[in-house]
Amino acid sequence: MKRARLLAAMALWAALWPLRTLLESDMALHMTVQLPLLIGVGFTLATSLRPHEPRWLADADWLGIPGLLLVIFATSFWMLPRMLDLALADPWIDLAKFVSLPLLAGLPLGLSWRRMPGLGRAFIWANFIPKLGAIGGLYLAAPTRLCAYYRLDQQAAAGSALIAVAAALGISWFVVVFVGSPPFWSKSDDGCGRLRPPTSRACRPAGAEPHRDLRRRRRQSRMAAYVRHEMIEADP
Repeated sequence: MKRARLLAAMALWAALWPLRTLLESDMALHMTVQLPLLIGVGFTLATSLRPHEPRWLADADWLGIPGLLLVIFATSFWMLPRMLDLALADPWIDLAKFVSLPLLAGLPLGLSWRRMPGLGRAFIWANFIPKLGAIGGLYLAAPTRLCAYYRLDQQAAAGSALIAVAAALGISWFVVVFVGSPPFWSKSDDGCGRLRPPTSRACRPAGAEPHRDLRRRRRQSRMAAYVRHEMIEADP
């Protein structure tokens, strides 16, 4: 299963390059199809590479915060109108987009999202969805072209598409939070390419569980030390 996912991700990655002219000919397709697919390539790679993640990298990615910050910077960078124009004007810039989005956005997202606590995930969703809608509103309401290579009607269509995506994500998030997710959503990858319920034991290499427990104890110790320090500072 892991090898199949890896091959599927690599095949999609390779297939998107010949299709770039088609997908980049329309601003809505560029922003709502090509960019998410490139991020999805990296996310799929993460599911295959997660069992081989170096221990030092997992320790450095505390609660998934560094990895998700990298995701935010990478996605925000390539959603700028100036970068959309440069990707169309220069094939080398477009190639940089094809490399950086999977490796600097999709891959960190797949590795760091599981480490983020539920409250942190809710905070990210609560900021990402309005931000996406605001960008769509900006494209829709702008009286002039923000991208030199796209017409004003294409820009308005892209804005409407981004608002529709934000609305769909918001409704989906509301349903998951207040109604509950479907049963198959509660399953996760066991590290061996199989889906498992969250209560079952993960399939990990020998010796992986003690290291994970050690990392968890270290994080708890650092948090306890930080709380004690804050209590001492607050005590008059």
